[in-house]
Amino acid sequence: MTDFATAIDRLLNQVRHWEQPRWRSHARGAHELVQRLADLAADAEGRPRRPVPREHDMVLPDQIRVMADDLLAAEPSPPVMAEAAQAVGALRDSLA
Repeated sequence: MTDFATAIDRLLNQVRHWEQPRWRSHARGAHELVQRLADLAADAEGRPRRPVPREHDMVLPDQIRVMADDLLAAEPSPPVMAEAAQAVGALRDSLA
């Protein structure tokens, strides 16, 4: 869980200061991460998956934080946490 939490913190520190023009080219990938984290949390809690609404780009850091917190609260298995950390890392790599 520590790797995932650290990856989320690094991602949010990287994008928190972004303005709207920069988000335009990265919003799709960020929203895909939000959806992936929501799906993993739903699976861990035994709930059905639901689509996460696509809000304004500037809301994406908040959506990432909320979905990350939901996933951590679900206490998923280590392989699920590793998958989540990998998804966060893939997004960070695409932003570089």
